[in-house]
Amino acid sequence: MDRFQEMQTFVGVVDAGSFVGAADALEMSKPAVSRHVGELESRLGARLMQRTTRKLSLTEEGEVFYARCKELLANVDEAEAEVTSRSGEAVGLLKLSVPVTFGELHLARLWAGFMARHPKVKVDVTLSDRTVDLVEEGFDAAVRVARLPSSSLICRKLTATRMILCASPTYVERHGSPKHPADLAKHAVLAYTLLAMGENWEFEGPDGPVSAKVEPRFRSNSGDTCRIGALQHLGIILQPGFLVGEDLRSGSLVEVLPEYRSIEIGVYAVYPTRKHVSPKVRMLVEFLVEAFRTKPWPE
Repeated sequence: MDRFQEMQTFVGVVDAGSFVGAADALEMSKPAVSRHVGELESRLGARLMQRTTRKLSLTEEGEVFYARCKELLANVDEAEAEVTSRSGEAVGLLKLSVPVTFGELHLARLWAGFMARHPKVKVDVTLSDRTVDLVEEGFDAAVRVARLPSSSLICRKLTATRMILCASPTYVERHGSPKHPADLAKHAVLAYTLLAMGENWEFEGPDGPVSAKVEPRFRSNSGDTCRIGALQHLGIILQPGFLVGEDLRSGSLVEVLPEYRSIEIGVYAVYPTRKHVSPKVRMLVEFLVEAFRTKPWPE
């Protein structure tokens, strides 16, 4: 039996959390996956996994072997990337992490074009607003919406967007519009819980910087949930232009305190700091730079 295949299958089972999941990811049959892992354990003379109908967990020996296999397989991938980079052809699996709302609104429409341009690339996109560890979790690259990206990563700015304070016309008619950011304390506020500046909202006004402490009536880790609440007249939101731009253009939402501008945030493509960048990552970044050369939302 090919030892590389055994290790790859074993790591696939652990990463997927099940034999069925690994079979799908590796494009193998479930019996073949079970056979590879069973033969690996027989050859090593050690049990690597504890299996029940509901749960799969690693033994102590399995933990050690898994860590070593991940390291060896990563080295193989890097060696292949170094060789293929000489040919300049994008090949293999491209594993990406992207923010949920931005990924759905502005990235989902792009993947077909990228894959048509690079037919030898397979794309695996994970949508999450959590800041993943690219190296630890095995991602090739990520798209992040942030004021500043992590200094430990290589980044390329794709575009930028302004955080916009807004509400529905009905809410403003019923409750009035604040005259100063300090007035937000008297209003119903719908807050995005993952906002980096928390509940001290920052603005640049006619007389300089202003920080306003808000007391949200509603909180959510989904910007789109906050947006829908605003559309239903629940209160005032502070959300990026890429999310509320169309609502502002249609009049479903109106900007509040337009003379007080909130922060601008960037949209970045980021990838681990490595000496050799694989063609699939390099070409993805160039593709995204080109796609966002013109901002696809009104602001």
